[in-house]
Amino acid sequence: MAEQRHRLVEEIQAEVRAAARELGFDRLDPRVEQALRTVPRERFVPESERALAYVDSPLPIGEGQTISQPYIVAIMSQLLDVAPGDRVYELGTGSGYQAAVLAAMDVEVYTVEIVPELAERAAKTLASLGYDRVRVRAGDGWLGWPEAAPFDAIIVTAAAPHIPRRLVDQLAPDGRLVIPMGAPDRVQWLAVFMRDKGGELVRRDLLPVRFVPVTGAMEP
Repeated sequence: MAEQRHRLVEEIQAEVRAAARELGFDRLDPRVEQALRTVPRERFVPESERALAYVDSPLPIGEGQTISQPYIVAIMSQLLDVAPGDRVYELGTGSGYQAAVLAAMDVEVYTVEIVPELAERAAKTLASLGYDRVRVRAGDGWLGWPEAAPFDAIIVTAAAPHIPRRLVDQLAPDGRLVIPMGAPDRVQWLAVFMRDKGGELVRRDLLPVRFVPVTGAMEP
């Protein structure tokens, strides 16, 4: 499906150019682009959905969850602003596709999925494809992965009204946190948070989005 991946990346590049003012960039970073061209998205969706793997759309993956739209995966990956060897925490493994894209960018990924069946399936898929930079754990993602912290970046792949302090404390100085903010029944915004010199987060909203809500015991 290499040709389908190529066409999809061209579509995403066009969407990025159209949203350049909101995003702050007008093309994909070469590392993000290369990851999208190499990660086989068809392996991260159910067999019944594989014909649609390279349509720029979210798809159901079971357990009431979805694999994110490739365009959203691309821009969230770029907004993390990570370098090779950086350490990223992901809340919400889902299918494992986002983690695979980051791993293809030479990033170490620690990812937690609250649905055990999805965590197990994602771990098997990632291992079968050789993404040994990804560590998968089943559990409450809001707890983070304290023993691996601090993280150079944190990515949350479901929407939330706020970010628990416990997760913020696992973000390294000058780190970035990318998350869709908002309640399920309201407008959500894809937001980037950056830590200032005092350790507090500075928020920048980019695009209106629609994500399933984060589940788990959210703390203040």
